[in-house]
Amino acid sequence: MIMTPSQIEARRRERALKTKQVAGQAYLWLLLVVLYAPILLIIVFSFTKSKVFGNWTGFTIQLYENLFTGYDRTAQVRVDPNLYRAIVFTFLIALIAAVCSTILGTLAAIGIFNMRQKSRRAIQLLNSIPMINPDILTGISLFLLFVFLGITRGMVTVCIAHVVFCTPYVVLSVLPRLSKMNPNIYEAALDLGATPFQALRKVLIPELRPGMISGFILALTLSIDDFGVTFFTKGSGGLETLSTFIYADARKGGLTPELRPLFSLIFLVILVLLVVMNIRSARQEKHT
Repeated sequence: MIMTPSQIEARRRERALKTKQVAGQAYLWLLLVVLYAPILLIIVFSFTKSKVFGNWTGFTIQLYENLFTGYDRTAQVRVDPNLYRAIVFTFLIALIAAVCSTILGTLAAIGIFNMRQKSRRAIQLLNSIPMINPDILTGISLFLLFVFLGITRGMVTVCIAHVVFCTPYVVLSVLPRLSKMNPNIYEAALDLGATPFQALRKVLIPELRPGMISGFILALTLSIDDFGVTFFTKGSGGLETLSTFIYADARKGGLTPELRPLFSLIFLVILVLLVVMNIRSARQEKHT
């Protein structure tokens, strides 16, 4: 069958579109493989007791047992106690930073949303600067600030530093919820006799809760993951988090094998949290 020029052009466009779709999907899968292959390797090799990563010596849950008991019964030695101190400090700092930054970020988002348009844009620009800045720049800046003020670096300075760099992310998570909310609800609560605090607690907070939860989890994961800011603000008092412990451990010539099951558990917990959040948000959008 002889095709007209318009049919030939339509066929050519269809083939070009399919080629772009295949190339786009291939690029996406390649990106996912590059991102998640190292994590999958860590999970796989957490089920072997070899101290050298990449050396498979048979399936076992020995490393998980060592992690939870703190004792390697095969080698009859204790797992490095500094690892457990680092875990405790990491999650304690992350929890404090996430709670404080969620409160401050939510209040800041409400204040920014109620500004005039020009002021709002200026503050949003300032809020985005800490997120764009490299961690090392933020860490050095806070280090110099604490030295200038004569503040002894330690647990308090690390918590302050983590709150500082986590709060802008919470603001960014809460602002979209404010833009979707009916602005008259808060004013109606005030007109009906509620105090500003009661209106905030009973009207604004329930509406902003999904964004606050997203910001809290984001702040928690950012705090757990941070190295640059923690390294420059922890001082020399022996305070270690997981990131600084891993850095010091790697400089000794290797990594503690029990870190592999620890990383695997942290990844799975965060993955479950994200799945639950996505399911909840999808249900809420369906009901609305």
